[in-house]
Amino acid sequence: MNRSKKLILIALGLFLILAVGVGVGTKYFLDRQAVKNQRIVTTSAATTEIFAKLDLPLVGVPTTQAKLPARYKNIPKIGSPMSPSVEKIASLNPTTVYAVSTLKDQYNQSFKEQSIHVVYLKLDTVSQLKGTLQSLGKQYYRTRQANAEIKKIDQATTDVKERIHGRKPRVLVLMGMPGAGYMIATDHSYVGDLVKIAGGKNVYSAKGQAYIHPSNDSLATKHPDVILRLEHALPNVTKPQFEKEFAQNPVWKTMPAVKNKRVYDLQQPTFNASANMNEPQAIRQVSKWLYPTK
Repeated sequence: MNRSKKLILIALGLFLILAVGVGVGTKYFLDRQAVKNQRIVTTSAATTEIFAKLDLPLVGVPTTQAKLPARYKNIPKIGSPMSPSVEKIASLNPTTVYAVSTLKDQYNQSFKEQSIHVVYLKLDTVSQLKGTLQSLGKQYYRTRQANAEIKKIDQATTDVKERIHGRKPRVLVLMGMPGAGYMIATDHSYVGDLVKIAGGKNVYSAKGQAYIHPSNDSLATKHPDVILRLEHALPNVTKPQFEKEFAQNPVWKTMPAVKNKRVYDLQQPTFNASANMNEPQAIRQVSKWLYPTK
């Protein structure tokens, strides 16, 4: 092959490489522009915090007592996480609405009637939180931000596992329900998952069920070393409910956790029913309650 033909082939190769590079670059640019045009609505504090950490804009956020990220201060409110206004959400012309999967059955039909695209995020465990960050980071070109948050979660897990020693404490997890007493959180719930990772043994392990109804007969057989009480949704309502229940129901007085004053109230924003971006602080606190002498 003479020199001129070689030069032509080299030039052709360079042209093809350049063309492919320009094509990939153009697609990347267009995809990022498409992301900027997304109109995203979140329906819970947990999902809102995730999008804040990923540095993404929102057009609608929940009405909640929880303190939302400052960047969303002036964003339209769409109603409470338990009963968002579908009409208000529809008026914002969202491209995607994000909600927690535990509420899917509660209001999925309403969204379907308004033809609103909803993505239900699974946030029942720490692993699911990490998976959600990874997936959204890739989808919205926020991989760097997602990886940074996952690294914090992994470091917290390493820290608490180093504190585990001796016999695993037996733990009872309760979730307060405003006006309806409380539920028992199993090891399939978010707080139950924190307990498991931090080296505790949940006294209730139900197959696939995150929450179960309490029973005095069952509770009397558990003898927990530690009791965690999650003040869910309205702490100014649920905390007095817990205090009244523990004062009036004799079943609690027999428990080692009550006798040894190892009953702890889990409060927002550190704790929530769904896995959220305060996970590193939450799991470190649970670890201190389970292993206070380490």
